[in-house]
Amino acid sequence: MARTTLELRKRRHARIRRRITGTQARPRVAVSRTNKHISAQMIDDVTGRTLAAASSVEAGLKGTSGGNIEGAKAVATLLAERAKAANITTVVFDRGGFDYHGRVAAFADTLRAAGLEF
Repeated sequence: MARTTLELRKRRHARIRRRITGTQARPRVAVSRTNKHISAQMIDDVTGRTLAAASSVEAGLKGTSGGNIEGAKAVATLLAERAKAANITTVVFDRGGFDYHGRVAAFADTLRAAGLEF
C-alpha cells in the first residue's frame, strides 16, 4: 500500500520525537512549514508550555513570504530575539520530519548565527 507524503512525514516526526525532548533550560524548537509559510515554537515538553514562537503570518513580517529562504531567515531572526528576551541560549532542534534542506536548514543556520546553541 502506497503511503502519502504526509503519512511518511508524520512517521519520520514520530521517530525523531522519541529521542528529542525539550526542557525549561533547553527547549525544543519545533519547525513547521507549508508551501507558503513557516513557523516555529520553543517548547518545554516537561510542563507542556510554549516559551516563544514566531511565524511568517505575523503582522510584523507582513512584507516577507514564508515560502522562501529569506522568509525563513526573517522568522528565525524574530524567534532568536524572543528567545534572548526569555533568557534562552541553548535549544534542541526538531525539524518536524521535514528534510534538513532549504528553508529548514536556513532557519537553523540563522538561529545559530543569532547565538543559539544546538
